[in-house]
Amino acid sequence: MSGEFKRVAAATDDVFVFEIEKEMTLLPFLLKALSHRSRNSIKSILARGQVTVDEYIVTQFNYVLYPGQTVTILKNQAAKRESTLIGLKILYEDEDLIVVQKDAGLLSVASKKEKQMTAHQQLMHYVKDKHRMNKIYVVHRLDKETSGVMMFAKHKHVQQTLQNNWSDMVIERSYMALVEGRVKKEHGTITSWLRETKTHVVYSSHTPNDGLHAVTHFAREQGNDHYSLLNVKLETGRKNQIRVHMKDFGYPVVGDKKYGSTQNPIGRLGLHARSLAFMHPTTQKPMHFEVKTPPAFFIKSK
Repeated sequence: MSGEFKRVAAATDDVFVFEIEKEMTLLPFLLKALSHRSRNSIKSILARGQVTVDEYIVTQFNYVLYPGQTVTILKNQAAKRESTLIGLKILYEDEDLIVVQKDAGLLSVASKKEKQMTAHQQLMHYVKDKHRMNKIYVVHRLDKETSGVMMFAKHKHVQQTLQNNWSDMVIERSYMALVEGRVKKEHGTITSWLRETKTHVVYSSHTPNDGLHAVTHFAREQGNDHYSLLNVKLETGRKNQIRVHMKDFGYPVVGDKKYGSTQNPIGRLGLHARSLAFMHPTTQKPMHFEVKTPPAFFIKSK
């Protein structure tokens, strides 16, 4: 379309895929790319979470698109099918568990503002399609702006087994974190006790036992003068742990205004849950799941 974007081949017939060639905002792009649809129809497509930019669900009409980004639009008929999961991909499923890959921009569980477009609610509909008595139980969460691997339980007792024995059953949780600044240390460990304010801001205390003990290990994988890509492994899994510890370290996660970031070169929070390894609560067999790091996280060396 006149040098602004181009249509590319899609993996399935359920989506439109475009590559951006010129900086523009999302709504004007959609009005041109979906010229056969009305403005109200396009706003509905946005509200339903049918638009993703580089695997990030976008609902803001004024979101800025940059050259090289890929925009995927899920067609209406595909979105209406009950079996379609928006912003989710099932990696593994058995009688006890569902392991998924969650896109950034999708809530793990319901909030005051959003009840339906969540990972939990979509999976609940998914299992109820098979039998109306089926349910899904939350085992752990990822922040809305964090992408990556998540696990849900299909039975209450499985959820309780995993949550009550989390530190023993989870073998590894690793994340990729794109942070501001050049991290000079090749690897290290950050330790503190985490507390939370009434306004839901988590902060560190370095007084022993003054809060929840949190331990974060990191190794630098890439870096330049402006940003560093870290492989982060959690010894403990506390709320906002990586985000708070990166702020404490002096290298906040990009796009994380809440915890000190002033830059957002990738248009999303620079945090991705890359892998999850655990002992299966029923079979006791080791399970390991890993998903690719989003391409936008990789930075040039200079």
